[in-house]
Amino acid sequence: MTNQAYQVIARRWRPQQFDELVGQDHIVQTLTNAIEQNRIAHAYLFVGPRGTGKTSTARLFAKALNSEGGPSVRVDDSSELSQSIMNGSCMDVIEIDGASNNSVDQIRSLREECQYTPTQCTYKIYIIDEVHMLTTAAFNALLKTLEEPPEHVKFFFATTEAHKVLPTIVSRCQRFEFRPIEESVIADKLCVIAKAEGIEIEKAALHAIARLANGGMRDAQSILDQMISFCGKQIRESDVLDVYGLVGIEEVKALASDMAGLDYTQLMDRIANFVQGGRDLIRVHHDLLAYIREVLLDAIQNKGKTVVLGTEMTTASLMRMSEILQKGESSIRTGLSERSNFEIVLLKAAEESRSLEIDSLIQTIAASEASDVKGEKKKRG
Repeated sequence: MTNQAYQVIARRWRPQQFDELVGQDHIVQTLTNAIEQNRIAHAYLFVGPRGTGKTSTARLFAKALNSEGGPSVRVDDSSELSQSIMNGSCMDVIEIDGASNNSVDQIRSLREECQYTPTQCTYKIYIIDEVHMLTTAAFNALLKTLEEPPEHVKFFFATTEAHKVLPTIVSRCQRFEFRPIEESVIADKLCVIAKAEGIEIEKAALHAIARLANGGMRDAQSILDQMISFCGKQIRESDVLDVYGLVGIEEVKALASDMAGLDYTQLMDRIANFVQGGRDLIRVHHDLLAYIREVLLDAIQNKGKTVVLGTEMTTASLMRMSEILQKGESSIRTGLSERSNFEIVLLKAAEESRSLEIDSLIQTIAASEASDVKGEKKKRG
């Protein structure tokens, strides 16, 4: 007798109800209102980065519309129909991969199938993932059906690249923007999962995973899964940093302070330690830029100045530093020596942050000359 196959955390913890969908409150509110007010459109377009809940929302919405007794926000998860919809085995909720089913013939076949009434559910629902991968001819074949579909048919489209979807398709859909999920929200959800799984994990480790996930809950859950495989029942921040080549947030802050204080020796030593420790310099650059933005916001809130970096910095100097870091990203990624380019970009950003802009310098000189002229006139008077 074989053991049951292991199911990854991202699948086991997939939302089963709307209130379990985190980080997308604006979408949950709109869809639940639509269900309660019976204002269900015939086509929806879900747009956003990977792992933010697009397909999960489509399944939840399909389950809610096909609830026994009519559309309902709260659906019985134990019913056979609900389970079949959520696990993708329902005959009337058809999930299609737009990347591999993108020809005009396949869309024409779909259009013909639409005419048949559902066998199990109230609505026959088509969930087309990565819809931007459909060809132009396929999009055009879908237009008429999308504009005037049968009453029993609903279309849910999901895409990470909305700009590739034809405007004529977008105009026929209700569009929902899925936002990258905040790090704090991801960390809180991971904490709940870890407790349920019997895992002891440091708070700093949770935030390191959330930072690494770049706003995607699925990515965060997959990382947590991998860390459990690596560490077992206890996960420390240092484990996450070592496995993924990250640098702790305190090290990122120290790096920014070295730049602000023009401490080039310490800056170079710190970078050398990163390289020796096998840290991902691209990721360090990303985290550094994000931290500089936080410092810039602090300066804006404090009348244009901040001492967060241990040295007084103005909004202008922080913006110059940030601009150089942004411009230097491509050279770090594509240059012959990642380390050399990383060092040059940081040194240049530090130097530029302390240099006056040309316009500012001209204004200073002009103001000084005007003051001298006034002084001379007073003496003559």
